[in-house]
Formats: sequence, structure tokens, C-alpha cells
Amino acid sequence: MAKSGTNKKYTGEFKQMVVETMRKELLSYQETARRFEVRSDTQVKNWERIYLEEGPEGLYIERRGRKSTGRPKKLKPEVEENLIAEVQRLRAENAYLKKLRALVLEEERRGKGRK
Repeated sequence: MAKSGTNKKYTGEFKQMVVETMRKELLSYQETARRFEVRSDTQVKNWERIYLEEGPEGLYIERRGRKSTGRPKKLKPEVEENLIAEVQRLRAENAYLKKLRALVLEEERRGKGRK
């Protein structure tokens, strides 16, 4: 049974050379992958995307594994205080409106009973 292939780790210089050669000689992704013995043409395509978006320096960044979702970022104290104050104000406003509505309904019931 054939081995499925190893995970090769390519250097930033190699990636940059591959992308620049591909662009200079107008090679397809498949031709480039075959010529430089890169396992997948998709990998070459990704390298080119990174090269165009971030420049050659982007190819030197290690990108293996999943990105960390991490903990949610803490809010600045003044922002947190403002949000807490707004929540308290809105709760008070809701309580006031509920009481007002109850008073209006009670007045309407009283008014109907008099007629």
C-alpha cells in the first residue's frame, strides 16, 4: 500500500521563489507544482494569494493549524461602565412604561364603569 505523502514544510524563500518564477514564466498552478515538486497545485495557488495580498513577507509566516478563537476581548472600563449605565436606564424606562400602561388601562376600566 502506498504512503499518502508526508507533510512537507516549505521555507519562505522557497515559496517566494516558486511564486515569482510562476509569475515571471507565466506557468499554470499545475505546471508550477510539478516543476518544483510541490504536492498540490492548490498550495501554489494559496501561496500566490498570500504573495499578492500581503507581499513576499507574508510567505514567511507559519500558518499551520487552526486559528485560536481565544477568550472574548475584555471591554475598556469606561465602555463597560457606559453599557451598564445604559442597561440600568433602559430597565428603569421599561418599568416606568409598564406602570404607565397599567394606570391607563385602569383609568379606561373605571371610565367604562361610570357610563
